[in-house]
Amino acid sequence: MLPPMTDAALKKALDQFLANVGANVRRELEKVVRNGFASGKLHNGESLTTAVTLSNQKVELDVTIFSTIEL
Repeated sequence: MLPPMTDAALKKALDQFLANVGANVRRELEKVVRNGFASGKLHNGESLTTAVTLSNQKVELDVTIFSTIEL
């Protein structure tokens, strides 16, 4: 049996997850925002209310976080 996870190990695991998610989210947002400007769907000064959903069935996680991106 493995010992319980330490706070340091948990922090490291979460930091790795968040770095991966953050990089992917940034890339996807940059792509769609650039395309939005190029197509004329977006303009300077607009704001985009955007959401990210975290989910995991094993631990019954289902949280959606909304935030606004000011362009």
